[in-house]
Amino acid sequence: MIAKLKGVLDSTGDGWAIIDVNGVGYLVFASSRTLSALPRPGSEAEFLIDTHVREDHIHLFGFATEAERGIFRHLQSVQGVGAKSALGILSAFAPDELSSAIAAQDKKALTRASGVGPKLAARIVTELKDKVTVVPMGSAESGSGPAVPILANGAAEDAISALVNLGYRRMDAHAAVARAAAQLGEGAGLQDLIRTGLRELTQ
Repeated sequence: MIAKLKGVLDSTGDGWAIIDVNGVGYLVFASSRTLSALPRPGSEAEFLIDTHVREDHIHLFGFATEAERGIFRHLQSVQGVGAKSALGILSAFAPDELSSAIAAQDKKALTRASGVGPKLAARIVTELKDKVTVVPMGSAESGSGPAVPILANGAAEDAISALVNLGYRRMDAHAAVARAAAQLGEGAGLQDLIRTGLRELTQ
């Protein structure tokens, strides 16, 4: 089982790259996001690998980070999401963005990925919500900073809904309320969560 490849980048194409490891060229399938971050051909490159062995083929899927590989594996546990679909989703979302969308139950956001319709998006957020329990604590847009759990209480959910009603994306509102809850502590009231969440969104 191949778990990691490090060698010279030979070439890239739509959804794939060939990496030369001691004279052997390995075909690696990857998201467009991961491929776009690769160096020029002829430079050293490295992939974390998820190996899929089937009766008629062996496919290698490459990732820049462990977070991306982990999300890839989780996605395929959802009925209707194969390896190709999972890479398509990871082409549309960075791992922290996807984690935030799932934690926020933001089905609409997931439909941005190619091949993901409303029904599949609903299935993804429903089946993975208990596996993705953290959201970025940095900027709602950049996803920077440490991760904190969203408080699973009525006030937090009402605060998210209030911010969504004000025109903010659910994913951003969820991240802002998570940061507000971390600042205010357990038992924070609805109005405080909304006020602090708004401040987070406008910083």
